[in-house]
Amino acid sequence: MNSIIQDSLQKSYTYAAYRHLMQTYAQEGKTSGEQTEAYVHYTHLNEARMHRLDKTITLTPEVSHFLDQLPNELLWVVLAETWCGDAAQVLPVLDKMASQTPKIEMHVVLRDEHPALMDLFLTHGTRSIPKLIIVDKVSGEVLGDFGPRPQGAKELIVAYKAVHGVVDDEAKAALQKWYLQDKGVSIQNEVVALLQPVKV
Repeated sequence: MNSIIQDSLQKSYTYAAYRHLMQTYAQEGKTSGEQTEAYVHYTHLNEARMHRLDKTITLTPEVSHFLDQLPNELLWVVLAETWCGDAAQVLPVLDKMASQTPKIEMHVVLRDEHPALMDLFLTHGTRSIPKLIIVDKVSGEVLGDFGPRPQGAKELIVAYKAVHGVVDDEAKAALQKWYLQDKGVSIQNEVVALLQPVKV
């Protein structure tokens, strides 16, 4: 597993580089992954969302304090694509967390360019993104993973799909509203819960 993670880092992006890639794609009418009209449209939408979130997301005092006390150096590898709506909501929060402490080094990799890595972290057998992989930098041990959504967002989609059978535009709108109201707090708390065993 370590060799696959290491290989993925060779074609990874810093968060700033990923944001620049997304901005460029949005301006040029392109997308990462398959070049479809829908993906191009979603990349354009997500660029606007991430631009807003980069400015507005704040960490809770509890999460800030926890990250300030983190003893271990961690590598965060995040599988994403520019067209993914959940990635647009989750990545700005992860970046804010990683930026809080020099102990976390975050890299973004494109899912479709790294199928071997993605297939190690499937969600119910599917290549769902975003997916955060938390690695101890010293030992190389994978400490946990998070994604593609926080629990409340997962429950919303499961409930909607149980009634309607599909995830349509109405479901996606409800999901975006959920993220807006949550302000990234659930993501912060769930990732910190994964990191709790790190703090001894």
